[in-house]
Amino acid sequence: MLEFARRGLADLGAALKLRGVWWALASEDVADSHRQTMLGPIWPLLNYLLFVGTLVLVLGNRAGSPNFVAYVATGMLVWLFISDVLSMSATLFAREENFIKGTVLPLSIYVMRQTLVISIRSFYALLGAVAVLLYSGFAVTPALLSVVPAVLLLLAAAPAVAVLFGIAGAYFRDFQFIVVNATRLLMFVTPIFWTDPGAGGLLGFLYYWNPLTHYIDIIRMPIVDGMVPLESWTAALSITAVLLAGALVALGKFNRQIVFQL
Repeated sequence: MLEFARRGLADLGAALKLRGVWWALASEDVADSHRQTMLGPIWPLLNYLLFVGTLVLVLGNRAGSPNFVAYVATGMLVWLFISDVLSMSATLFAREENFIKGTVLPLSIYVMRQTLVISIRSFYALLGAVAVLLYSGFAVTPALLSVVPAVLLLLAAAPAVAVLFGIAGAYFRDFQFIVVNATRLLMFVTPIFWTDPGAGGLLGFLYYWNPLTHYIDIIRMPIVDGMVPLESWTAALSITAVLLAGALVALGKFNRQIVFQL
């Protein structure tokens, strides 16, 4: 186990030394995705604003949040990042088959490339979120300072998920379809536009035992409620630690074998 973890760290270290490579590849990916379009990278921003605007318009304030606009704006911002990580990671190594077979680059290169692409897309959505939050008139409190480490924690979890899902998708090609369908369902069972019911039952179970709730709340609650959710921080830190440890071991174990599965 420790040997696999050591190999995983070596692979990651090699990728970090080649950060210019995955920065260039990620930049090219973002540019290619908007080539020959009129609005270019503004599309992720419009996509985010349309989602938030539609939810606020259709649902009104049925969630009972004092600032429903800010609640949905922050929840949707984090959710779009998470859903991109989940859906893209399931096909990561299968999608990079030509590169993996044709080069000797560290496997982590492709993980970091994808993470950067998703982060760039999310940055455009973040611009929309800031505008919506300013419009909603949210309160500025000291708790806002905790949003920065919360975002960093979310960014740390993304590569770990990419490794685990990417390996699973390479060995089990049906995995991508499972993830796509599960992600669609997760949007409704994750509190993006509904709040803690304050009681037991199914909604209470989904709220407290859904790990995605905690990643959303460590970013959303300081903005909407002006408080740092310590329980969610504990859960998010624990989940991220497990994901990172599992990803390092999996990366060390499969980085030399995965080429034969593609």
